[in-house]
Amino acid sequence: MNPEDIKAVFGMKPEAAVAYLKQKGIAVSWDWQDMLDDAHATAFTVAKTAKMDVLSDIYSAVVDAAEQGRTLEEFSRELASVLQRKGWWGRQEVQNPEGETQSVQLGSPHRLKTIYLTNMQSAYMAGRYAEMMDSIDTHPYWQYVAINDSRTRDAHRMMHGRVYAADDPVWNTLYPPLDYRCRCRVKPLSRSMGENRVLPRPNLESITVDIGANPYTGEERYAQRTGIRINNKFIAPNAGFNANQGKSMLSRMAKIAVDKAQATHPDIARITLKTMMGNDRFKNALSTASLTWVLKLLKG
Repeated sequence: MNPEDIKAVFGMKPEAAVAYLKQKGIAVSWDWQDMLDDAHATAFTVAKTAKMDVLSDIYSAVVDAAEQGRTLEEFSRELASVLQRKGWWGRQEVQNPEGETQSVQLGSPHRLKTIYLTNMQSAYMAGRYAEMMDSIDTHPYWQYVAINDSRTRDAHRMMHGRVYAADDPVWNTLYPPLDYRCRCRVKPLSRSMGENRVLPRPNLESITVDIGANPYTGEERYAQRTGIRINNKFIAPNAGFNANQGKSMLSRMAKIAVDKAQATHPDIARITLKTMMGNDRFKNALSTASLTWVLKLLKG
């Protein structure tokens, strides 16, 4: 990531990125497998946070870091002292949700770095998605950009430079981050810059992968990975990242608007939603159920 990108991600306060973090609720989880795909866009969670107050502290620190443009070092220094005082630090023997004692790794510098980088990248890319959707009329093509250094994953390297139409379904899943600590991004291209480079709409392929049995119930857990074939190699987000964070955020915001409309007088809701439906981005963010309700309301 070049210096300009680092500044954009971690040294500024992009309003859409902050909004992405603030619109999340928080959800206690024990295993990372408990929160997959779209859930990342609607709830903030950290595995092995059995106490809500600890999770709240971490969440508040992440939001504050985004708002204030705090560096990783500042974020880690301030949050580590809080977590250490509360005992959420180091390897400890703790009770899992079933009441059994288990040796687990709680807070650590490595863990805080992963929390910081993953959440900042998710927030930044969600904000970027909203901004790029707002300029789709002038920049109708998007290009995947990887870092391409010794730490770059092969799948991400193979996506580097590929250009697809902004409305191509490929972006529903292959929109970064594609994994923990993913540093990739997407760059919008104007019509003149992208029309000779855009690739045909690829065939999307979905596979189901085993992500391990629930250690308490024994029930097998699975995740979906949706991607494409490049040189006959399957390229897809890692388990748990099979959703476009920005699109999920906009869908959640659209749902909130519809929920509020459903709670008000039908005549007021009809006037409000008629105006909002004139915005293609709002209309495209609606779920099938919400869109059906809105269209029925507008017909009277």
